[in-house]
Amino acid sequence: MNEKSSPPVRKIVHVDMDAFYASVEQRDNPGLRGKPIAVGGSAARGVVAAASYEARAYGVHSAMPSVTAKRKCPDLIFVPPRFDVYKAVSQQIREIFAEYTLLIEPLSLDEAFLDVTENLKGMEIATEIASEVRARIKQATGLNASAGISYNKFLAKMASDLNKPNGQAVITPKNGPAFVEALPVKKFHGVGPATAKKMHGLGIETGADLKEKTQEFLVEHFGKSGPYFYGIARGIDERQVKPNRVRKSVGAEDTFSQDLHAYEPARQGLQPLIEKVWGYCEANEIGAKTVTLKVKYADFNQITRSKTVPAPLAAIADLEEIVGLLLSPIFPPRKGIRLLGVTLSSLERRISATEPQLRLAL
Repeated sequence: MNEKSSPPVRKIVHVDMDAFYASVEQRDNPGLRGKPIAVGGSAARGVVAAASYEARAYGVHSAMPSVTAKRKCPDLIFVPPRFDVYKAVSQQIREIFAEYTLLIEPLSLDEAFLDVTENLKGMEIATEIASEVRARIKQATGLNASAGISYNKFLAKMASDLNKPNGQAVITPKNGPAFVEALPVKKFHGVGPATAKKMHGLGIETGADLKEKTQEFLVEHFGKSGPYFYGIARGIDERQVKPNRVRKSVGAEDTFSQDLHAYEPARQGLQPLIEKVWGYCEANEIGAKTVTLKVKYADFNQITRSKTVPAPLAAIADLEEIVGLLLSPIFPPRKGIRLLGVTLSSLERRISATEPQLRLAL
């Protein structure tokens, strides 16, 4: 008989630090512990980059305008971000990951995928690896991490949210498809508010509804994301954990519930996108020389504006300045703005004094 042996079930762990920026601030300043804090600017145009769990109890969350956050929680304490510190802590955490596997894919400073199917410790049980990694992170940094364990990236990412904070959950091949079927599509990783709204309009409320649609239908309505949605509706995600990769570009965009007509709300709406793309570059030791602003109007026409600088951007403040320069000339806009996006390109790997360690860690 010439039967092909099926490939081994992959063991993927998604590690996600709990309220990372805020937790670092509470760790380093005992006076902030147990209090509602927000990392970000308190000024009128400020945006919350991260909120402590004490602040989240009041409904404060990342990407929320600071004025809204203060209204929800009058005792909220604003702390300016210290990205150099967050990056140093992130590197500590990465070095712990590297003791278990070389297949590490950072998504940002505070989360990463690990493929532990074949790992450096020779450990068979992925949940034990996740527990050990979380304990090591706590010991080394004093910070809590949550983890999700599954047989693919999508389900590992979903699992890491199930027992937050300071917990972990596993989704097995046996219960993966049923888990997805019961899940509202608005909670799917990769389905933002605009896509969820479109799905709802097509009668797709849950994973089970999504599973009923053909791949052709999903491609027709969602383009290149169609095959991905078709797969995850069945608990299938073949994407590999890709270490040390340099993309051609990294971008983020957001569709707003109400069209924007003024500069301040637009600049405010861009801040979480700036922090997201910068966080990805920092976590992956990538520098960017080209910044592109995408603007989609209420009539669905869109424009892009780009600026390229001679050397990779050195700090998030440089990115913020360029985005502001690109954004200003489009105001007042000819129509309301429904979507904004920021993309970084001309990417290159940074060379640093710790390059040998970084190569090992990645």
